[in-house]
Amino acid sequence: MLLEAADAQLVLVDYQIRLMPVMWEAEAVTANAVRLGELARLMGVPVWGTEQNPSGLGANLPAIKALCGDTLSKMQFSAVEEGLGEWLRPPSKAPSGNARSLPKHLQKPLAGPPPRNTVVIAGCEAHICLLQTALDLLEDEFDVWVVTDACTSRTERNRDAAFDRLAGAGAELVTTEMVAFEWLRSAEHQAFKAVQALIK
Repeated sequence: MLLEAADAQLVLVDYQIRLMPVMWEAEAVTANAVRLGELARLMGVPVWGTEQNPSGLGANLPAIKALCGDTLSKMQFSAVEEGLGEWLRPPSKAPSGNARSLPKHLQKPLAGPPPRNTVVIAGCEAHICLLQTALDLLEDEFDVWVVTDACTSRTERNRDAAFDRLAGAGAELVTTEMVAFEWLRSAEHQAFKAVQALIK
């Protein structure tokens, strides 16, 4: 099973100004998160951000925040508990008003774009907010792909324990380059050169 850009959404979890300085391998992880956001933009994949207690931990790094279509502020460790699931899979809206007063073409729910059920997710801390968000997304029947080289915790051990648990729960573990080239599928893709430049 390969990733499909047309079915994907990207979630970048808590790359916050006061959090990143104490994260393990923070510089490389941040660079990969930015790369992921730029890849998503090139491929037409929606990008969402989250911020844990931003009054205490600050906003996301400017380079991350600029790539996100919207950013969810949260106090719960799982962003799903704060409404992320509704952002990723908005409830369908039936037309409002009296059926007799609506034109015929509005009397049935309008078909929107097909839902994007694949969530590519990366962030901090891997064993807390990323883990709890990803597990809740799996429970809500999203396909979850965790980008390991764009995730971190304060310690390598905590990060790796999160990966073990997520893999056991059914998440796919991937890298930034795996995401890029699965979204592309071919060197003939119109975004291939731009993606290649981001990876190099």
